[in-house]
Amino acid sequence: MTNKDILNIALKQSAIDTGCESEDFLKSENVIVHSRKHPDARKYLDLPHYADLCSYGHNIVASVMPEVEGVISEYINKYTYYHCFETPNMNVLQKALEPMGLGACFMAEYFLPDVDVLKPLDCEYELRVLTPDDFALLYKPEWSNALCEKRRHLDVLGVGAYFNGELIGLAGCSADGLDMWQIGIDVLPEHRKQGIASSLVSHLACEIIKRGKVPFYCCAWSNIPSARTAIKAGFKPAWVHLTVKPQEVIDKMNAEIAL
Repeated sequence: MTNKDILNIALKQSAIDTGCESEDFLKSENVIVHSRKHPDARKYLDLPHYADLCSYGHNIVASVMPEVEGVISEYINKYTYYHCFETPNMNVLQKALEPMGLGACFMAEYFLPDVDVLKPLDCEYELRVLTPDDFALLYKPEWSNALCEKRRHLDVLGVGAYFNGELIGLAGCSADGLDMWQIGIDVLPEHRKQGIASSLVSHLACEIIKRGKVPFYCCAWSNIPSARTAIKAGFKPAWVHLTVKPQEVIDKMNAEIAL
């Protein structure tokens, strides 16, 4: 599998998720499509989107409901595409969305493996490849990034790091797309900053590719440790998203986080 193969698979999945054509992400002009449900969309997406802006570094492809198309079109065609994902320009979008009871919610950066760099990184701890049968007792808060209790059936593969027989780090992946498996990583606090996370992610990425699937990694732009893990493990930035949600959903999320 080459880097070109990997990018093409990611573009195909993003096109399914967004409701557009793969080549739309490579155009110089922005593209707007109407968001819709699709059986092959990434499993965790709540479709249709009120609005979702996606960029692979060439333009913005906006997937929207018809009632917000005008607002989004005016916004993305007013500013340089990459400024649309940052303040102060985002403040303009937020102000336009507020009367509609909507707001900017999720902002994330996605990473794809660079096969010219990716290799299993050494780790001083014992590493074990894990399958769903091994996950049954691991759905605990400390492993909530590596595994998802709400979607257990999608957790397909993992790599664990062990110290004296005890699990201290876990990278897991979920079959979120047709040909793409998303990696999540957790390391117990007392064992961090030893290179365990990048070692686990690199080993799991290699195992995923062996199975003919594309690993991908996601984190918030402000999560520097997570982004560093991805890059050290052999991944590189590939695309970004900004997703609009109802304000009541945003308020509920903020209330839950505060608790």
